[in-house]
Amino acid sequence: MEKTSLLIEAHYLPCVEYFCNILLHDDYIVEVEENYQKQSYRNRCKILTANKIDVLTVPIVHGQHKLTIKEAKIENMQNWQKTHWRTIQSAYGNSPFFEYYADSFGVIFNKSYIYLLDLNLDLLTLCLNLLKISKEIKLTNTYTKTHDIVVNDLRNVTNAKNDNRPYPNFVFEEYIQVFGSKFAPNLSIIDLICCEGPNSSNILATILKKSRS
Repeated sequence: MEKTSLLIEAHYLPCVEYFCNILLHDDYIVEVEENYQKQSYRNRCKILTANKIDVLTVPIVHGQHKLTIKEAKIENMQNWQKTHWRTIQSAYGNSPFFEYYADSFGVIFNKSYIYLLDLNLDLLTLCLNLLKISKEIKLTNTYTKTHDIVVNDLRNVTNAKNDNRPYPNFVFEEYIQVFGSKFAPNLSIIDLICCEGPNSSNILATILKKSRS
């Protein structure tokens, strides 16, 4: 069987769907030559807090010209890292596994970043390690609008502007979340990791199994 590669953009603390797509492919390629797009998951994620699903957004310095994702700089005049980390602590401090992973995430949220891409790749690497997904993160070296058939181009499929869309490719497995009586699917992977810990990889495997049946 011919190997397939996933091509997808770099998200900030990506959702569960993102990691399911990684598991479905042999290789994994992150698009780093594209133009940065506002109001997308490149600089935002969803977590479940006490009162609602909350959106964490990394502020970006906007210039007069189009930026590539590699050029997109974080607006560090705002104390966004402390705000995000406090919100995550409030949301998941009482989850079963937060204490085991807090130090690892805390290192990143206390590190100074200039570029959004570096932040996203560090968080992605950490989450892949915690999920025990041993796939190398490959980066594009040029932007190509269309690709060979063996490349599954999922750039812009998971779109913050169209977040109410159905999820035809995945049947999400429910797990016990910290807040709410109704399960909230496809949040940032940090929700699954903090709630399920080492069982997170089994949850992802179950999603893939249910989605194939």
